[in-house]
Amino acid sequence: MTSDQVQIVAVAAVCAVGVGVVGLVAAWLLRHLSIRWQLGLVVVVAIGSVLAGVVAAARMMFISTHDWGVVALVAGAAGAVSLVVAFAVGLAISRWSEALQRDARLLDAHGTYVAASRGPSEFQALSEELARTSERLEESRLREARLEESRRELISWVSHDLRTPLAGMRAMTEALEDGIAVDPDRYHRQIRAEVDRMVRMVDDLFELSRIHAGVLRLTPEPVMLRDLVSEAIAGADPVARARNVRLGGSVEDGIVLTADAAGMARVMTNLVMNAIRHTPADGVVEIRGRALPDGVELSVSDECGGLSEEDMGRVFDLAWRGETARTPEPALGSREARGAGLGLAIVKGIVEAHQGVVHVENVGEPAPAGCRFLVRLPASVPV
Repeated sequence: MTSDQVQIVAVAAVCAVGVGVVGLVAAWLLRHLSIRWQLGLVVVVAIGSVLAGVVAAARMMFISTHDWGVVALVAGAAGAVSLVVAFAVGLAISRWSEALQRDARLLDAHGTYVAASRGPSEFQALSEELARTSERLEESRLREARLEESRRELISWVSHDLRTPLAGMRAMTEALEDGIAVDPDRYHRQIRAEVDRMVRMVDDLFELSRIHAGVLRLTPEPVMLRDLVSEAIAGADPVARARNVRLGGSVEDGIVLTADAAGMARVMTNLVMNAIRHTPADGVVEIRGRALPDGVELSVSDECGGLSEEDMGRVFDLAWRGETARTPEPALGSREARGAGLGLAIVKGIVEAHQGVVHVENVGEPAPAGCRFLVRLPASVPV
């Protein structure tokens, strides 16, 4: 490169830097205006850098006056066209941005947003993200509404389930006080059974409050899966016999689960009692356990006749009992009496506290004969 070329490059660079600095200052001053002005400023800086370099080169006698005039005319025409294009693009971007703002306001007002394929890829990506946010917000609203409905149902059912035995106990105690009870021992047994049922209900409410508050404390220890299932079957067997329901199943040998023993016993008891309660006489409840590559799986199958899609989505909801009737079933055993629809909600809370998952599915073809509750747990629970 010759010395003249070096000088031309140096002069052009200095002129471009000078114009660029002025452009940056102008951009800072115009930063709150529309993007149209920003794009126009970029064009002005580009053309200005060329013209400044040409003027400097002409003054240093590197080009003639005639050539300088030609370059100036060409740069001016190009600058004018570039400004028109810049303002047109800026106007389009502004309109796309305004449309996106209107859609965002609709999201705030109505909670819904539909993605629109308009504008550059960045705007399209933002529109798609707003649509996903709208979907998440809708799901959150539905969960909140369902939770609020569950709370109202819980208060209503608990109030009824407490009022009914309390009224019965009041009548029985008055009969005992007045000495008109035909069989005082039977009255005492009934009062004790009702007190036990209310204690269990209060215990369930306390357990559920700990789960929802995030203060449920686990004490992981090695637990033989076969022993866990055997204890649950042994505890539920009197109730199953009273209902003429057969308990069966199988568990693979040698499976050791590191988990909270009391919590998992609660899970198994609630699932088995729920299955017995919804299985008709002469039906079968099966409990199975097997090892998975990354944990264990427990399943409890019943013959309830299956669940609808809507019920499947609500089966683990607080206070859900799968029916509108609120009158408790006659107690066939002290452990079987109906609660307030808290058992499966407690199951879900304890399983999730163990970093596991629980879900329900219908079994039987072509029409479902029953349900299967599946609990999948990791081999060990993080402390």
